[in-house]
Amino acid sequence: MSSRLLALLLPLALPLPLPSGAAPLPEPLRQSLQAGRPFVVGELLLQFRSDSRPAQDALLRRYAAQPLERLAAAGAGRGGLLRVRLSGRVIDQSLLQGLSDEPELLYAEPNWIYQHALSANPNDPYLANLWGMLGATSAPSHPYGSGALSVWNADLRCTDEVVVGIIDEGLMTSHPDLKANVWVNLAEKNGKAGVDDDGNGYVDDINGWDFDGNNASVYDGSSDDHGSHVAGTVAASADNGLGVFGVCPRAKLISAKFLGRRGGTTANAVKAVKYISDLKQRHNLRLVATNNSWGGGGYSQALADAIAEAGSKDILFIAAAGNSGGDIDQAPSYPASYGLSNMLAVAALQSDGSLASFSNHGANSVHLAAPGVGVLSTVPTRKGQAGYAYYSGTSMATPHVTGAAALYASLNRCASAAQIRAALLAQASVEPNLQGFVQGGRRLNVAAFAGELGCP
Repeated sequence: MSSRLLALLLPLALPLPLPSGAAPLPEPLRQSLQAGRPFVVGELLLQFRSDSRPAQDALLRRYAAQPLERLAAAGAGRGGLLRVRLSGRVIDQSLLQGLSDEPELLYAEPNWIYQHALSANPNDPYLANLWGMLGATSAPSHPYGSGALSVWNADLRCTDEVVVGIIDEGLMTSHPDLKANVWVNLAEKNGKAGVDDDGNGYVDDINGWDFDGNNASVYDGSSDDHGSHVAGTVAASADNGLGVFGVCPRAKLISAKFLGRRGGTTANAVKAVKYISDLKQRHNLRLVATNNSWGGGGYSQALADAIAEAGSKDILFIAAAGNSGGDIDQAPSYPASYGLSNMLAVAALQSDGSLASFSNHGANSVHLAAPGVGVLSTVPTRKGQAGYAYYSGTSMATPHVTGAAALYASLNRCASAAQIRAALLAQASVEPNLQGFVQGGRRLNVAAFAGELGCP
C-alpha cells in the first residue's frame, strides 16, 4: 500500500485512549487494523509467555476463548502458540490492546487472511477507459472517478455474499464478464422443472424473473442492452483478462426485468420491487440494494409503498435522477423524488467534474452525482464477441452508486442499509461546481473506504 493511500485511510479510525501505564500496540499491527486487512472473524493467535496450563486456561476463560489448535509447542523460553475463537467479542484495537497487557501473553493478533499475489491493477484490458472506476490516487488516475480502483489497490475486495437487484431490462446472464456474478436460485436450479420449488409464486426463477414477459427468461436478446450495461458497472468481473470491471466485481446480480420494448408499467415495477424484497427474506440473502436506472412515470402510492417496504427489509433503493435537465426540487421525477429514507437519487457527472447537461438536478432531492457520461460497460455479445459499449445518462451514474453500496457492505458486513447510505454520503467528495445542483455538492468517492475493525 502506498504511503499516500495509507494517509487517506488512517483518519477513518480514531486512536483509542490507552489504559494508564499500558504500552501501545505495535505500529505495524495498528496500521494493519486501521487499513482493514481481512481476518477470520472471531479468531486470534495467542502466544503465551510460559507453558503454565492453569494460567493459559484462566486467560481463555476470562475472554471466553475456545482453543482450536496448538500451532507451536512450548520452547525457547516461550509457551505455546494457540489459535482460538472468541465468543461474542469484537476483534478490534481495544480488545488487542487489552490482551497485550495480559502478563501471560507475549502477543495476540488476528488470524489474517492472505490471497495469492495479484497485480496492482486488475488485468481487464479496458481499465484505462473506465474513468468512472479510477480515482485521484490510482494509476491510471482520474480526479472525478469513483475511486473503485484505489480500493482494489488497497487489497480490499468485494465479497460474493453481497447481492444486488437489477430492476431494469434483463441482463445477459451468459456474458463472459457477467456470468460469474449472476445470482443462482439453487432451490429452483436443483428442483423440478415447471415447479415453484421455493414457493415464492414464480416457477423456475433461477436468475430472477421477467415481469414484462411473465416468465423466467431474464435475457431476451440484444434489446436487453441497457440492463446488461447497468449490471456491468455494478459488478462485471475483475482480473479475468476480459473487458471491464465493476465497482463491486464479485457481488451477485438478480435480474428483476420489468422494462420491455414498450417500457414498463407501475404494476410490474411494484411486483419487481416486492419480488426482490421477498427473495432477500426467503433465501436469507445479504441483499443490500436495488439499482433503478429508470423513470418518467407519475406519482404512485403503490410504488412508494413497495419501496418503503423494501426499506423495512434493509434494502436501499438507488434511483436515477432522470435525463431531462430539470430541477426535480421544482418538478419531481419519479421514482427519484419519493424522498424515502432508504433512497438515494443520483445525478450524472461529466469527466470534467461538472454536472452533465442532460442530468436532472435538485439541491434538496438529488443526493449525489456519479460518473454518467461516456461510461464503458457490458452489452450483449455480437457475432460471438463479448460486447462492450459507451453509454451516457443518469442510468449509467446510478450503478456506480449501487456498486459502491455493495462494496461498502462487503467491507463492513454488519452495516445496515441506513449505515451504508450514511457512509456513501459522508465519504463523498464535495465539489464547488455541484453546489446548488446536488445535495451538499456531493460526488461519489469510495477511495477512502476501509474494512471493518469488527462488528457485533
